[in-house]
Amino acid sequence: MFGRIALIGIGLIGSSLSHAIRRGGLAAEISVSTRSQETLDRAAELKLGDHYSTNAAKAVEGADLIILSVPLGAMGAVAQSIKGSLKPGAIVTDAGSSKASVIADISPHIPEDVHLVPGHPIAGTEYSGPDAGFATLFDNRWCVLTPQAYTDKNAIEKVTKFWTACGSNIEIMDPLHHDKVLAITSHLPQLIAYCIVDTATDLESHLQSEVIKFSASGFRDFTRLAASDPVMWRDVCLKNRDAVLDVLSQFTEDLTALRRSIRRGEGEELQKIFTRTRAIRRDVIDANQD
Repeated sequence: MFGRIALIGIGLIGSSLSHAIRRGGLAAEISVSTRSQETLDRAAELKLGDHYSTNAAKAVEGADLIILSVPLGAMGAVAQSIKGSLKPGAIVTDAGSSKASVIADISPHIPEDVHLVPGHPIAGTEYSGPDAGFATLFDNRWCVLTPQAYTDKNAIEKVTKFWTACGSNIEIMDPLHHDKVLAITSHLPQLIAYCIVDTATDLESHLQSEVIKFSASGFRDFTRLAASDPVMWRDVCLKNRDAVLDVLSQFTEDLTALRRSIRRGEGEELQKIFTRTRAIRRDVIDANQD
């Protein structure tokens, strides 16, 4: 599908892409770049690429497809560093979970003869680093593409075929709409998890140890989310600030209403809420996104 693919960032997403590319025979060569020499050496040990460099500009030379899977806060700097090494006709895409900020940060550095097709594979685990990747991460998961109106149609088609070959279902979406949707489906749950686990750390020592010892499945699920990469989620909060604040405001209002119903002993209202929200869980299972 591509002569050379450059993977800038080789954490969970980048390493999983390498495995998926190998599985599907999607590139003749894979070029890998990351800032840490230690991480790069580990990627080489895992044979995640054919060429390795801590210099992103060198890694993208001759690449037909460049995929940026770095923290959102680093997108602009990386794009600026590689702009002079992008070959005419190359396609740049990414894996960031906030699309409006990615477009704003990357677009100024994309040459006129290079195509930008922003993307977001909605897949992940709480693990990070090159050892965390696996070929099936994207299977039957959504990948949202947020191209601009002027984006080259052939470039969009190529990126669509690429992610489809990696196992993903494709959705084309407006970047701001994407950011609002992900604020509720991804960013808010993550923030709640961090908050709940942080609350547990503030308990008196004897309670804290018992919380850990007797953790039920709900708390275990929260700790799984809270184990995610803190740098990545710091950047998500800052780069998708408006959408995150909007959904946090709505959540705060709903939580206040729930607290009021509990205080007043409004059993019927509580049951109504729990019944309504239970249906959402069934819809998630029916959509095969469990």
